[in-house]
Amino acid sequence: MTARRAIAVLGGLVLVAMAFWYAQRPGGDVSGEIDLATLTIPDLTEDQASGKALFDRNCAACHGANANGSDQGPPLVHRVYEPSHHGDMAFLLAATRGVRAHHWRFGNMPAVEGVTNDDAAKITAYVRALQRANGIN
Repeated sequence: MTARRAIAVLGGLVLVAMAFWYAQRPGGDVSGEIDLATLTIPDLTEDQASGKALFDRNCAACHGANANGSDQGPPLVHRVYEPSHHGDMAFLLAATRGVRAHHWRFGNMPAVEGVTNDDAAKITAYVRALQRANGIN
């Protein structure tokens, strides 16, 4: 085998390995780690309830009922979005400015038209309450 052919074969193997790795990343199972049937819904404070109403109106179409994901967007009740990895500011910026895809294969998230910083803070409070109730701290 020539050196050029060996490099081409090795390159092909690397591409296959990368494709396999990419297919194993989060996003294949959009339900996340917590099934809707077992999702714990906590009692909500007034701000969190306001955040739920805003979430239902602005986010649920993509992120699913109670932030558990859909075929349009990832679950937010997922360890990827724990506060130590995606702080509250990341949620605010995603909602108000949009964000490039980096954990999932749903594509870039556009800014949510009409969502203010205050709205995003209430939505985040609601999502954090769901996360805590489901063991994501």
